Amino acid sequence: MTKEEVLRLCDHTLLRTDAGFDEIAENCRLALRFGCASICLPPAYVYEAKKLLGDRLKVCTVVGFPNGYNDTATKVFEARRLIEEGADEIDAVINISWAVSGLYDTVADELAELRKATGGSVLKVIVESCRLPEAVLRAVCHVVSRAGADFIKSSTGFAERGATVRDIAIMRAECAAETKIKAAGGISSFADAERLIAAGADRLGTSRLVKLMCAGEGKLK
Repeated sequence: MTKEEVLRLCDHTLLRTDAGFDEIAENCRLALRFGCASICLPPAYVYEAKKLLGDRLKVCTVVGFPNGYNDTATKVFEARRLIEEGADEIDAVINISWAVSGLYDTVADELAELRKATGGSVLKVIVESCRLPEAVLRAVCHVVSRAGADFIKSSTGFAERGATVRDIAIMRAECAAETKIKAAGGISSFADAERLIAAGADRLGTSRLVKLMCAGEGKLK
């Protein structure tokens, strides 16, 4: 794959808590310039990003982030409100505690509510794969697929580690064919990206690939 082809699969991500508006705006412009799939940014900046970008680039944001233990009503409110603000794609964290406790029906009920709340917008479900035993990850893949989510996403990028090739291969093996896979967290090179795509990732969540492109031009380190 060319670098341009890889970048078209990227949600260029800026979720640091200390990122100011000028940095958010600059990264919106960079994501647009490099042809990324979307810009993924904090909820508080969705409205401003949509005003800046219009329909030229998808705006992605996060719900229940990064821990996933907000109650369902709060996540549903967040999702609806952010779509009203202009978000095109919602990346929502599951309740990890419910998953590791085997409360799969409860996880499914929450995802059904989120699917209703997001309507025709893209819903990506973050499962934080590094915190799930393999048997739980496999079970959760089926829950996410049955819920009708557009994507299952490996990681928040705020946990001990991000996506691995094995995580993505498991997700691809266990999810329904129509459920796409987003690998996120720790993707530090185009070689990393290509390995994850080869394992089954349809989308990547990363901040570093755009930075690498800019660093090559001497404009951003």
